[in-house]
Amino acid sequence: MKTVSIVIPCRDEAHYIGACLDSLIATTYPKEALSVYVCDGMSQDMTRNIVKEYEKKHPFIHLLNNPQRTTPYALNIGIRADNSDVAIILGAHSTVAPDFIERNCEALFSDDSIGCAGGTLTNIYENEISQIIGYAMSQPFGVGNAHFRTGTKTGFVDTVAFGSYKREVFDKVGYFDEQLTRNQDDEFNFRLKKAGYQILLDPSIRSNYVVRASFSKLFRQYFQYGYWKVFVNQKHKIITSIRQLVPCLFVLFLVTACITPILPVFGFFYAAILFLYLIIALMYAIQSSLSPSRWASIILAFIILHVSYGSGYWAGIWDFLICRKKPNYDKSSR
Repeated sequence: MKTVSIVIPCRDEAHYIGACLDSLIATTYPKEALSVYVCDGMSQDMTRNIVKEYEKKHPFIHLLNNPQRTTPYALNIGIRADNSDVAIILGAHSTVAPDFIERNCEALFSDDSIGCAGGTLTNIYENEISQIIGYAMSQPFGVGNAHFRTGTKTGFVDTVAFGSYKREVFDKVGYFDEQLTRNQDDEFNFRLKKAGYQILLDPSIRSNYVVRASFSKLFRQYFQYGYWKVFVNQKHKIITSIRQLVPCLFVLFLVTACITPILPVFGFFYAAILFLYLIIALMYAIQSSLSPSRWASIILAFIILHVSYGSGYWAGIWDFLICRKKPNYDKSSR
């Protein structure tokens, strides 16, 4: 039986952390082989008190301080807390299936070449807007080949959500990059694959995730993803995936609207491309929901996903490649 540690980065998650911990308590994995580390970024709400109550009742649950308050620091604090055979990354907004840990261990040790394993996410909706966002994020048109969201592939992939990792991986690859406010898991998984390991997506590994509940939060989240992706590319001197360039090019295309008055012929081309985009978006919106009243909102969510990521990518190009700036943690609030 493998020893397992669950690492949960957390900050001001009083509304969600209890359900997350309850799902881990309900797992069928032997608790004597399990450790859960809630790495808290000095929460200002009731999060710490809630976790302390769980800590009193369940010896395998532990509250750790993360004074740096960012996700990669939290991950590294939790991973270094013990020497478990397996470390699993989890989000405070998530809950897991009863066999979540067993399934991860089975997948992870099914082949020596596998360094990371993970499953698919089922979206949990807080309100109408979060459901719309969930529809958009479950479609390839919205998130590309993020198979853990779309459920369109079983087998080896580039990344997974809530990955489980063999301990040997950290000894060989290192830990999460603490300069990255976002994209730290993608960057780590890139290094993992570069070191010769495979990442396995197994749909039998099931977890739920509470979808962000507003378009403004969605925009900020994906702007940050695009922004920090540039830093990852700069660090490794390679574009880690071609799909990341598509939103960037889409934003550039939108900006070219300013030249349509000068070149009327271009205006027809511009309108045709934009019309094609909207038609494709409508097709996926119809595929997502049978309710015509939701189609316009789903299309808006597609646009936000693409424009926010692409805009963040251009902001990253300006800061990291042109101005040669060092990582600025204030960008996480852009």
